[in-house]
Amino acid sequence: MNNRLMGRVCLVTGATAGIGAVTARELARMGATVVGVGRNPDKCATVGERVKSETGNPQVEFLSADLSSQAQVRRLAEAFKQKYDRLEVLVNNAGAYYLTRQDCVDGIELTFALNHLGYFLLTNLLLDLIKASAPARIVNVSSNAHQSARMDFASLKGGGFYNSWAAYSQSKLANLLFTYELARRLEGTGVTVNALHPGFVASSFAHNNGWLVAWGTKVAQKLAGRTPEDGARTVIYLATSPEVEGISGKYFIDEKVVDSSPVSYDETSAKRLWVVSEQMTGLRTVV
Repeated sequence: MNNRLMGRVCLVTGATAGIGAVTARELARMGATVVGVGRNPDKCATVGERVKSETGNPQVEFLSADLSSQAQVRRLAEAFKQKYDRLEVLVNNAGAYYLTRQDCVDGIELTFALNHLGYFLLTNLLLDLIKASAPARIVNVSSNAHQSARMDFASLKGGGFYNSWAAYSQSKLANLLFTYELARRLEGTGVTVNALHPGFVASSFAHNNGWLVAWGTKVAQKLAGRTPEDGARTVIYLATSPEVEGISGKYFIDEKVVDSSPVSYDETSAKRLWVVSEQMTGLRTVV
């Protein structure tokens, strides 16, 4: 462990596996106080102890929450604020791909609920702490899957034909629209917001869709996937590197700024998504 991030508080969602677990471990190795979030309490306990052991950093805590449930997101934010009065780094990483349509406990299509509304709600609930901790950073894990997407706001109401790839791609486009709109709203506050594509990572991603999809994904990951360590590199870079201090509203691949799709820069869609997200979460934002 080194002292590079000593005194800083970092929150990482989706931290019990894959790039989230690597990110939590490496931030802890830099001396940060790390709060990881996972859905499974047993995995949270196991990974939390492993991170402490591997890094020698006792300032590691894992909290359990299903981020597709708005009630659980709210409980998570409240639990965090009861214990911590600072938050220098928020990494929104939790996400999933669902082959068949499912609705979350709030009656919203699960891909959108977890992959976008989870980011939107948790970030806004913690934004007062983040702004009070400036300079601070928000890092949103998106995907190059957004390149094929368009925002279909009508589909968010449910019903109709469900296309799993279109739903996933749209959620990743939403990550970028949210990132760019939040960056505009936080201009001058000392809080930066950036997004990234981690690459095709060999992890448990998409393994929740039955044995055939899980097997096919594992084979593809073995042949072409990068390691979680490689996938987490840009996440950690955006969370910690002095090279990106003050840089906001950008999209990164392999630690470099790249252009996202033309539609991701549509400010009208971004503002509409923000309003729709407020309505779907019942949250009135002040940023």
